[in-house]
Amino acid sequence: MPSFRDLLSEVRREIREVDPVEAEAMLGAAALLDVREADEYAQGAIPGALHLPRGFLEVQVEGALPDKGRPVVIYCAGGVRSALAAKAMQDLGYADVVSMVGGFNRWKDEGRSWATPAVLDADQRNRYHRHLLLPEVGEAGQQRLLESKVLLLGAGGLGSPAALYLAAAGVGTLGIVDMDVVDASNLQRQVLHTLDRIGERKVDSAKKALTAMNPDVNVVGYDVRLGADNVVELFEQYDLVVDGTDNFPTRYLVNDASLLTRTPVVHGSIFRFEGQVAVFDPYRGPCYRCLVPEPPPAELAPSCAEAGVLGVLCGIIGSLQATEAIKMLLGLGEPLVGRLLAYDALEESVRTFKVRRDPTCPACGDGAQLVIAEYDQLCMPHAVLPA
Repeated sequence: MPSFRDLLSEVRREIREVDPVEAEAMLGAAALLDVREADEYAQGAIPGALHLPRGFLEVQVEGALPDKGRPVVIYCAGGVRSALAAKAMQDLGYADVVSMVGGFNRWKDEGRSWATPAVLDADQRNRYHRHLLLPEVGEAGQQRLLESKVLLLGAGGLGSPAALYLAAAGVGTLGIVDMDVVDASNLQRQVLHTLDRIGERKVDSAKKALTAMNPDVNVVGYDVRLGADNVVELFEQYDLVVDGTDNFPTRYLVNDASLLTRTPVVHGSIFRFEGQVAVFDPYRGPCYRCLVPEPPPAELAPSCAEAGVLGVLCGIIGSLQATEAIKMLLGLGEPLVGRLLAYDALEESVRTFKVRRDPTCPACGDGAQLVIAEYDQLCMPHAVLPA
């Protein structure tokens, strides 16, 4: 019967091995794959390496490294597991895979660059386990979420579900702008708040709910009116904005601050049984004023307080906003940049419309001069975008 030594010798005859000098020369053009266990990786790794423990390799590598033609350098502690991993990847159709002889131990002993990576602790690995199983997210993506900062405009119908799912996903810092108090009429749709918090400031109620759900999340409340005097300073502190506002003056203000600070905005709006979602990524796609150059008359755009809204619709649209925010933070899929998603709850239908950037747009068009200013004189104070 063949021994493990025999098996390893056979594997090494079928793969290509390189020493650390050759491996270092390949970096940049080649992907670097670390197949050690999590505790080994936590003690030190080669910068830029993708971590995928040997036990999960065959299950997850095709999602993590979809380009089978790209060169891959694999390393472990000493060169045994990386050899087995190289053979497994060859069997999966990877065309150019090499194993680094001597592994991380030799790399470090020879004085090459290495670092102690930021890693999830045991509680976090358990909490985010379903994310870690997704090759498109994995530990690196989860760590990126924990390092991300998202600003939510409003802790109401849209901000509530968006905040809950972003907190559950492990977005490390959530800023919430809202100067309102919890009212009994909010509870039909604003799921952050509860009956015993009626009369509390919404930012305080939101912080209680979100930190109780996930202590990893730092919730920063801004119990202020969003205006021309503070919008730029706020946006500059965050990676992305989730817009749950319900009036045109604020949406135009948000749009202009987004363009000035280059901060993407995930827009959401609701009206009775219909909702809309779009992503406005500055100068990559259209802006909000490309979509809505001028506000409609107030009589054509009554507020939710005047026209009503199906409570569960807020959960659907707010959850879609959270999805788009996570996609933007992780660089996943195709965000709704240059597209408007329209949802009709009565028909249970979803339509997506293309939105093109307007070269004559006063905000992002050729030669536009941005000035951060209040728009209350331009818009009726209670107008909202009808879905």
